[in-house]
Amino acid sequence: MFARSLGKYDVVVIGGGPGGFAASIAAARLVNIFMSFYCDGKQIIAGILQELIDNLKEMGGYDERYKTFDPEIMKYVMERMVLDAGVELLYHTFFTDAVVDRDGYIRSVLLVGKSGFLTAESKIFIDSSGDCDLAARAGAPCEKGRRKDGLMQPMTLLFNVINVDIEKLPSMDVINKAYVEAKKKGVIKCPREDVLMFWTTRKNMVLFNTTRIIKVDGTSVFDLTKAEVEGRRQMFEIFKWLKETFPAFKDSYIIRTGTQVGVRETRRIIGKYVMTGEDILKARKFPDAICRGAYPIDIHNPEGEGTVLEYPPKGDYYEIPYRSLIPLKIKNLLIASRCISATHEAHSAIRIMPIVMGIGQAAGTAAALCVKLGVDPEELNVELLKKTLKEQGAII
Repeated sequence: MFARSLGKYDVVVIGGGPGGFAASIAAARLVNIFMSFYCDGKQIIAGILQELIDNLKEMGGYDERYKTFDPEIMKYVMERMVLDAGVELLYHTFFTDAVVDRDGYIRSVLLVGKSGFLTAESKIFIDSSGDCDLAARAGAPCEKGRRKDGLMQPMTLLFNVINVDIEKLPSMDVINKAYVEAKKKGVIKCPREDVLMFWTTRKNMVLFNTTRIIKVDGTSVFDLTKAEVEGRRQMFEIFKWLKETFPAFKDSYIIRTGTQVGVRETRRIIGKYVMTGEDILKARKFPDAICRGAYPIDIHNPEGEGTVLEYPPKGDYYEIPYRSLIPLKIKNLLIASRCISATHEAHSAIRIMPIVMGIGQAAGTAAALCVKLGVDPEELNVELLKKTLKEQGAII
């Protein structure tokens, strides 16, 4: 097999979600690279996330009332921010394997796409895949799902409905009461217990986070295929019922679905510190904290109906320790996505986009500092990292 080399880099980021976005910008501003955030009314995550929100606002892509964004404007703004930072961006390419030496250092990654096989070497690697793809391929220990049976949170296919008559829209209590009755009659077969609907940046468009695909594994292409098919089935089942039941949806139509089925949980690394549900509920603080969070434990039942919501103390926040970004066994790797070292319960709280973006900024900054100082992530002076993050506008 012939693989074309892309060259040698200081930092390579695998994955372009919220964590990879923030990590790539943070690292690129320092080195050569390839590539709910409020607590009781007080902002606790800023930095690159705040830059993103400010840029969205300038283009009319952010609604302050509902904390919602326009996904098309978001794509453009994120892309411009990454490129302006000097990141070498590569779309339409999949990570497929890693070359690791006997000492536990990743030497290169193998990528594949329409241009064939590609390789990239780097001093530090960042896994922002969301699924620990790089970490797992490199041999870092990982785990999946809840402890008792390995089941993971269900997947969801999000969808937007436009041309909704907002004046005729009933309350969520009325919609959910009718939804429960429809489930009892067998009209709705979606295993979720209620309808979850959000306002958007467009006054006659709403977003539904209601489909629930259970007992599937986001690291399996077979399960992902099954999940997307089932997600669309549920979507049209729910939409048909909405149109037939509520006059507000009579002339509405589905305008957009998620680019792919939404995956809440897959692999998580086992790192230098494993965050727990107790850390969330007791609002624990850590000496090596690199990010804050206030989102609750939010577990969608892996087996069907029900959602567990457990909150940290009102007005307080928990912290994310730097050690949870450092996997065991692999020495030049950092995690910048929802798959940091955490239990099933803690993961359910830290997996949301603002927190992941804060984690990503920390990982990218740490990677750049490691390159500049010639140290491994585990050896990095945490006080220097925290000082650098604060200088970037991060709240710690």
